[in-house]
Amino acid sequence: MTDQDRLNTIAADQPPFSQTLGIRILSVSADRVEAELPVTPALANRNGVLHGGAIMALADNMGGTATFLNLAPDQGTTTMESKTNFFRPVALGDTARAVTVPLHRGRRTMVWQTTISRSDGKMAALVTQTQMVI
Repeated sequence: MTDQDRLNTIAADQPPFSQTLGIRILSVSADRVEAELPVTPALANRNGVLHGGAIMALADNMGGTATFLNLAPDQGTTTMESKTNFFRPVALGDTARAVTVPLHRGRRTMVWQTTISRSDGKMAALVTQTQMVI
């Protein structure tokens, strides 16, 4: 099994919550994870746009996935801290695209930045997250 095959296998093993949301992992490497999330009525807020909690859940899943891609088989991770800046809405029927890159990869913590964009390419949110290695 190649390193990329191993990464693809890890990324394909998404938790049930991620599957419930409808997150689709598009590409993975140790340095970058890309995914998309269709904005369905079940994920919309009262204003008819993607709920902020769904944006945060997408980013949290991305940070966890990115961390798992950089761990030894006997290690795990959990989110220690997450900060979200919201810039513009993602409309019902649109697709949110998430790109996660590392800011720090240490032995005990990893920090990831997830940029969430709309289909027009404009940034909707920016999430910085710290994952604890366990």
